[in-house]
Amino acid sequence: MTELLSSIYETSAAATISAAQFGASFGVSLLLGILIAAAYMYNTRYTKSFVVTLAMLPAIICVIIAMVNGSIGAGIAVAGAFSLVRFRSVPGTAKEICAIFLAMATGLATGMGYLGLATAFTAVLALVILISGKFDFGTKRNADRYKSFRIVIPEDLDYSGIFDDLFAEYTSSCELVNVRTTNMGSMFRLTYDVTLKDPDKEKELIDKLRCRNGNLEINVSRQATTATEL
Repeated sequence: MTELLSSIYETSAAATISAAQFGASFGVSLLLGILIAAAYMYNTRYTKSFVVTLAMLPAIICVIIAMVNGSIGAGIAVAGAFSLVRFRSVPGTAKEICAIFLAMATGLATGMGYLGLATAFTAVLALVILISGKFDFGTKRNADRYKSFRIVIPEDLDYSGIFDDLFAEYTSSCELVNVRTTNMGSMFRLTYDVTLKDPDKEKELIDKLRCRNGNLEINVSRQATTATEL
């Protein structure tokens, strides 16, 4: 355990790093980056550019940390530079952000010479990623009960509470989240987020809604979760 938690560099404030030490740190960083990328790809939708970046990131961080080794001022400057760099041009998912932080932590550990520690915690966390993907850990239960109903009604029909009795019978919760006009203002499109009591009775509910809205368009889909998906 003592050797696992020790650095291959002589001291934490070593002024110079030998070629062999740097080569070992850089090589381990590349291998661990590939391991992280492989674990991330398992049972996950991904892009080639993101996976390649994930594999290279530990080695890049390792080189930067090795270059500023022994200089507190330079280390603070590098940390400040990292804080100015955006993660991506578009928001990422929680899993992507976690993978980025794992790659950065691996690069920090190898750059400081803690190769055993970096290998150990990377292997453990990669195994956690694989297990969570294998067993769908965190998957929302009863997802088929959470639906969004988009119902078109004529403009002369008062939408206030028009479907309340039906939703009270077939759903455990219901919320009108959006009202918009359509077809040159001659119709309303209502959007409800509901939780079905029994998903098997979804068609029965739709049939009763059709009788209420004059057999106009009704669209049923899963509730969107991207707005709250961190």
